[in-house]
Amino acid sequence: MKKLKIIWILFALISILIWMPRLDGLLTKEYSAISDCVVLDDGWDITINEDTWQNVRLTELRFAAVSKGDKIIMQRTLPANWGFVEGALRFHIKHSAVSMYVDDVLLYEYGVDRLAAGKTLGSGYQFINFPNTYQGKRFRIHMTVAEEKVFTTLDSIRLYEWKNAYRVLITENRLPLFSGCFLILFGLIVCVITIFALLYSAKYIRLFCISLFSICMGLWTLSYYNIMLIFAVPLYSISLINYLALYLAPIPLTIYIREEVYNLKLRLLAIAYRVFLAIELAAVSVMVTLHTLDIVHLAGMLKYMQAILFIGLLFFLYVLLLNLKFSKLENRLSVLGMLIVIGCIAYDLVGYNSGRYLGMDIFKIRGVSSSGIMILICILFISFYIEMTHKMMEQKERDFLIKSAYTDELTQLHNRRYCMEHFNKIREEQTANYTIVCLDVNNLKTVNDTYGHTKGDVLIRCAAEVIAQTFGQYGIVARTGGDEFVAVLGLTDDRKLSALMEQFEQNIAQKNLAAEDLNLSIAYGYASGSRQDNDIDKVHQTADDRMYEKKKQMKAAVQMAVR
Repeated sequence: MKKLKIIWILFALISILIWMPRLDGLLTKEYSAISDCVVLDDGWDITINEDTWQNVRLTELRFAAVSKGDKIIMQRTLPANWGFVEGALRFHIKHSAVSMYVDDVLLYEYGVDRLAAGKTLGSGYQFINFPNTYQGKRFRIHMTVAEEKVFTTLDSIRLYEWKNAYRVLITENRLPLFSGCFLILFGLIVCVITIFALLYSAKYIRLFCISLFSICMGLWTLSYYNIMLIFAVPLYSISLINYLALYLAPIPLTIYIREEVYNLKLRLLAIAYRVFLAIELAAVSVMVTLHTLDIVHLAGMLKYMQAILFIGLLFFLYVLLLNLKFSKLENRLSVLGMLIVIGCIAYDLVGYNSGRYLGMDIFKIRGVSSSGIMILICILFISFYIEMTHKMMEQKERDFLIKSAYTDELTQLHNRRYCMEHFNKIREEQTANYTIVCLDVNNLKTVNDTYGHTKGDVLIRCAAEVIAQTFGQYGIVARTGGDEFVAVLGLTDDRKLSALMEQFEQNIAQKNLAAEDLNLSIAYGYASGSRQDNDIDKVHQTADDRMYEKKKQMKAAVQMAVR
C-alpha cells in the first residue's frame, strides 16, 4: 500500500512537469502578437524638486528615494506615428497623485483630491485612453509623492493597442493569476466546510487557519500583481486589499503552529510563542488604526510588517525542526514547505527592496512568493490530512477497545460491566423513574448437555434478539451471565409495563414459529424505582426474586403439562 502511494505521487509529479509547460505554451502562444507596443522611455526631461535631468531614458535614471511631498515633473514629445488608432497608455503609479497633460490640456488625473484629504493613494498600473490624435504633441506628467521613501526609479511607460492592454497584463502575470485564484478558491471552499465542522469539533481549527491563510495570500497575490484591475477595482482599494491581506496573513499561520509549540513542552518556547502572537495582533491592530485615522498609512509601515513576517517564518521553521525528533512525516513535509516559502519570500523581498531603495531590478521572474505559498498551503493541507488520519485511526482503535470492554461478544449486547456502571450512574444521579427487568433463559443447561454448546449459543443469540427487540428502544439491555440478561427501562407506568411484557411473550412465540426446533423460553421479573424506595440494589434484587419466582411457575407448568 505504501509503495502504491509513492508510485501515485511520482506519477502526479511527472504529469505536472509534463503538462505545465504545455499549458503555459497555450496561454502565451499569442503573446508576441498582442504585446506589440510603443515604448516611451527615451527623450524625457525630468525635474525632481530642484534636480533636473534632460533627454534621459526612464529605465536608466537613478535618484535618491523620494519622500512625501516631493514633486516630479516629466515631459517629452510624443512620437509622430504609433500605428494604431485606440491606444492604452500603461503607467505605473507609485503612491503618488498624478496629472497628465497633452499640449497643456489636462488628459488624466488621479489621487489629487485624496492626497489633499490625507487618504492613501495606492500603487499599481493604470491604463489611460490614448488615441492617435495625440501623435507628435507635447506630453507632460506631474506627480506628487504621498508616502516616505517609496521609489528610486521610474518605470517604463508603454503604449498598447487598447484591446490588447489587459491581455498583456494577464499573460505577463499568468503565474500569479493562477496561484492567486487557486489560493482564494481553495481557501473559500475549505473555510465554508470547516465553519460547519467546527460546530461539532474544535480539532478542525487548524484546517480553518489554513483556509484563512490561503485566502489572505490569494488576495495579496491578485492585488500585488495588479490582476484585480481587470475587475475595475479602484487602485487605492487594490492597495488596501494588498496590505490588509499581507498584514493579516501571519496570524492564522501563527495559530496553526500552536499545537507543534505545545507538543514540545518547552516552557520558554511556549512563552516566546505567546509573546510573538501578542506582538502580531497588537502590531496589526495599531497599524490598521493608524491607517484608518490617516495618521500613518499601511504602505508607510510595510518594512516593519515585513520584518515581523520574516521573523515569524524563521520561528515556525525552528519549531518544526524541533518537532522532527518525533519523526513524523507531516513534520518533515511542513519543514520542506517552510524552507520553500522562506526562500521564495527572501527572493521577492530582495527584489522588492532593491527596486524600491536601490533602483535595481535584479530579478525578472514574478510571482515566486505566491507559488511558494501555494506549495506551502498544499503541504499544510496534506500534513493536516495525514495528522487527522492518524488521529481518526487512533480514535477508532480506542472506540473499538472501549466497545470490546463493554460489549458481550456472543450477543453484541452490553455486558455485565456496562450494566453495573449504568447502575452506578443511576445511583449517583438518584434517578427515581426506572424499571429493572431481570431475565433468564430456561433450559439452557439441558440444551448444552443434549445438543452441544453450539446449539446453546444459538438459543442465547435468539433470546438476545427478542430481548433487544422488545426492550431496546426503552433503555439499555445487557447480558450479565451465561443465561442471564438485564434490561433497565425508562418506564414506571404499570399498564405500559404490563403491555410491554405481553408484547415480549408474543415476540418469543413468533421467534419459536420462525426458527424450527428452537423452543425458546425466558423467565422474567421486574421492579420499578420510586422516590420512597430508590435503592437500586434493592430494586434489582426484587426484580431478580420475581424472575426466579416466574421461573419456578414456568417449570411447574411444564411438569404439569407433561403429566
